[in-house]
Amino acid sequence: MALIGWIASFMALFGGVALWQDMPSDGSPALANILFMLALLTCPWLWRDKPLGISLSQRIFLAMALLCSLPLLLFPRN
Repeated sequence: MALIGWIASFMALFGGVALWQDMPSDGSPALANILFMLALLTCPWLWRDKPLGISLSQRIFLAMALLCSLPLLLFPRN
């Protein structure tokens, strides 16, 4: 489980850094910030001892909420 957390954390971190450096569209800063938050939520080293009382199920729920909100950022604005 920790290996999956590390892989997801590095993928989100590197995706956020790449998106922050490139900025191809208007929603890029918001999307990069969401990826950075996702990297923070999935990092097993930070959450090993439950520092803020946030359990694994709460972190999984927050990560799923972040991933489900991504299409809202990618829709064109009128």
